[in-house]
Amino acid sequence: MRPWLKRTLQIMASVVLLIAAGFGAILYSVVGGNTEITGGATPAPDVRIIKDGYVAITPVDFGVVDVGEGHVVLIDAGYDPKGAALVAELARRKVGPDAVTAIFFTHGHRDHIAGASLCPNATLYALDADVALVEGREGSHGPLTSMVGAKPTGLHVHGLKDGAVTTVGTKSIRAIATPGHTSGSAAYLVSGVLFLGDSGWMKTDGKLAPAPWALSDDVAKDRASLVALGKMLGSEKAAVVAIVPGHTGTGKFEDLTALIPRP
Repeated sequence: MRPWLKRTLQIMASVVLLIAAGFGAILYSVVGGNTEITGGATPAPDVRIIKDGYVAITPVDFGVVDVGEGHVVLIDAGYDPKGAALVAELARRKVGPDAVTAIFFTHGHRDHIAGASLCPNATLYALDADVALVEGREGSHGPLTSMVGAKPTGLHVHGLKDGAVTTVGTKSIRAIATPGHTSGSAAYLVSGVLFLGDSGWMKTDGKLAPAPWALSDDVAKDRASLVALGKMLGSEKAAVVAIVPGHTGTGKFEDLTALIPRP
């Protein structure tokens, strides 16, 4: 083999290895060290967590909240446009998709909104800053998520202000802005269960972490939002029985307040 050809092949092999290593590092930052979602978990008697399979090898979940008289509210709607996990959960309750009265989106990424189109009677909600993202009039802005451009979803979403409390049936759902993962990311507090969407991920070391940088608009802002959330609910002495991230297992309120810097 000619020396120049050998050198060229060595350089090409090195470039391929560097690309593979970089991709592996990004992948680990997303899926590495996360706790597992427990499908069917009930952090409160009227709240059930549904595991909706995997998207890009990362599991995703959504919440189903009983609001009385055979109706339910969803916190997010999963990644599956056919809604297999959603339909199965509703069938378990002996109802259909028309029993879903409202859906509250933690943010507008596609893996959290796909099942919404199956629910004809549901009023859809998101924080004002993420309405265009949910409706597909605006694309995402994270390093990887920005590769998915704007594409209309056919959903019509009602905007919520930070702190808005919406009563649906027997339940009141409180929206709290947690910008960072997306500009309009929200946490929802209902029945003492705090849904974080992708703003927080439970790790196997027992710590709560912000969303992976590769999938987020601004990780520093995400962390600041989590700290502010912990401070606010802590000062209110809110009765939070569990925190529910969108891609990992559940955690405790103390996992959130542990992010608050100590003097």
